[in-house]
Order: sequence, then C-alpha cells, then structure tokens
Amino acid sequence: MRSHLFLTPVVALAAAVAAVAQDSGKIRADALKDFVAERVESKEVAGARAEVGNRERVLATASAGYANLQARREITPDTIFWIASMSKPVCGTATMMAVENGLISLDDPLSKHLPEFEALEGPDGEPAVVTIAQCLSHTSGLQDLSKDESAATSTLAEVATIVARKPLLFEPGTRWVYCQGGIDVVARILEAVTGENYAEHLEKNIFGPLGMKDTAFYLTEEQLGRLAVSYEKQEGGNFKVIAPYILSGKSPADTDRYSRASGGLFSTASDYGTFARMILNGGKLNGHRILKSESIAEMTRSHTGDRAVGFVPGSNYGLGWIRVAEPMGVTAPLSAGSFGHGGAYGTQAWIDPEKGRYAILMIQRSNLGNGDASETRSLFQKAAAH
Repeated sequence: MRSHLFLTPVVALAAAVAAVAQDSGKIRADALKDFVAERVESKEVAGARAEVGNRERVLATASAGYANLQARREITPDTIFWIASMSKPVCGTATMMAVENGLISLDDPLSKHLPEFEALEGPDGEPAVVTIAQCLSHTSGLQDLSKDESAATSTLAEVATIVARKPLLFEPGTRWVYCQGGIDVVARILEAVTGENYAEHLEKNIFGPLGMKDTAFYLTEEQLGRLAVSYEKQEGGNFKVIAPYILSGKSPADTDRYSRASGGLFSTASDYGTFARMILNGGKLNGHRILKSESIAEMTRSHTGDRAVGFVPGSNYGLGWIRVAEPMGVTAPLSAGSFGHGGAYGTQAWIDPEKGRYAILMIQRSNLGNGDASETRSLFQKAAAH
C-alpha cells in the first residue's frame, strides 16, 4: 500500500478523510454493540436492536439478546417490535400530506370534517372549538378513551364519537396535556377527507412507496413469527411476558381493533430508519416524494411556545413530534432542533438535522417507567453519537 507521503496533496487529503470516516464508523459500530450487549447482560432488557444512519445510508447496526426468551429466538435485523407512540410522527406526516393536497388546513376546526364535534363542550359547559393542529400538539383539551372504552372500540369513527361526547379538560391552546385521543381523531379526519381506511392510507402513501414492508397495525401470520415478545422485568432479573396493552387481549393479527394512530404500529429498526432518512432528506427518498421540505419544517417546529412539555426537560412539541429545544440530560448528545419520539415500551427514534443523522432503538420492556428519561435511553444516545 502506498504511503500518503507519495500521493498528491489532494489525493492524500481524500485518503486521510476516508480513513477518519472509516475509523469513526468502526467506533460507532463498536459503541452500539457494546451498548446493546451491556443492556442485555445487565438484564435491563431481554433483547435490543439499534441502528444509526445518515441521509444516504445506514452507518451502523447492532443486535443482542432474544426476541423470545422461552423459544431462544434471537433478535435479528428483521425482528418486529411494537413501536407505540413512535406512531405519532407517522400521523403528523400523513396529516401534512393532506394539507399539501388541499384536503385540510391545520387550523380547521374538527367539526368541519366530523359533525359530531359541533356539540363539543368546554370545561365550563359552553360550546368549544378544537383545531387539527391543537390535537397534534397535545394542546386540545380533549379527553382520552377509558381502558374499557378503548377495548370495546373497533373503528376510528367510534373513537371520534366517544371523544366528541366528553367535555374538554381545559380551554384549547392554554395547556399541554398528552392526549392519545386527539391523535386518533386526526386519523379519523384523514379517513373522512381521503375516503380511505387509515391503515390502508398509510400503506398506499407512505409505507408502500418507501418499501417499509414490515410496518403495519395488523401483522400477518408470517410477521407474528418475527415479533419480539414484550416483557416486564421482575425482581432478581427475571422477565415476565406481558402483551402490549393496546391489544386488549387480542392478537396483533386481529383486525377487530381500530388503527390506533396514537400508538398502534409495529415496525422494524430498518423500516423506521427508512422513514427517518426520508424526513432527513426533506421528504424524498429513493425517487419517491412523500412531503415537501416546508411541510417537514412546519410539523417539526415548536407549536407549544415556551411551555414545559414532553417527558424530559428542555423539550417542546411539534405536530406529532417531540422537539429538543435545549439539549440536556438524556438529550445532551443531540443538537437543538432535533426531533423524534419514544414509545411506551422503551423504543426510541431521534433525528438530528444539524448532524444529518438519525438513531433508532428497538426494545420491548414494559416497566421502564418514563422510558424517555431512562438510563437505557441515555446510554443509547451517547452510543449513537460516536
């Protein structure tokens, strides 16, 4: 191999840059491998899959542990996970597509598209108006379905009817309170204006074009065989099987459930990484234009002002996306203006436009507490930043 001393300055510089990039990639890959291995060995999770990439490609991946402890089925690149609230940015994206197509406006009152909201009452019993943007930014004041109501509901139309009958918790726009029902109502509006079932609409307009073949609300029998089991950590480091609560005792393949835009999607690290690369590339990937860059800027800017929102300090909220306003604590490795979302069982997806990088973590642990503020997330963000 020729020494850099015998190369032209330009070629030598290019070779040096390539060597640094190669070393950096190895450091990141090693950091991810060490991270997932440590989380499994310390019995914090049964298994984990991590992926880091940029606008062009996947930079590093790592897997450790088991998708099914009892069957000794290992985590693999095509292991499927319940991604919970990582579903919300997908709804935000679908909403902005409808805005671009002239079907809705973010300032539209819900009653413009769903007549049941014409009788919506505020906390004082007076008529109230909630907008689409307020639903997506969790400033609507809408109430969620109860556990029993959710279990007995099978369509988004039913969800909207139930939510519309409940008085608001507060005057719209005056507070931030995390609300699953608001996101699901927006998905129902998308059904109303497109004439398509929400699940089918996402497949046709986002998942299909991007090649996200393992992202869905309802799994096939083949996909069920690749699903990671959800576990609750017990004292002594043992794990107890616990099904995702959104299923209400049903199978992930059962279609007698509503397409829960707020947290019902299943996906792989690879699929969600594809979604993240599309966002990083200003709404386009592999020849498919999903959104305009202006729409991405709109849904990922702060729609909550200076209020304290989210699940960790220094956050604000966009339209279906959590934003890092001031990096600190678990978000310290990210740049200001980064955005993404965590999921109930510890999954994480974060996009850093300044660094041109995304990071995905897939785990299935039910009792992490606040997964967005967990030690697991903190260690993951540090490993991904290498």
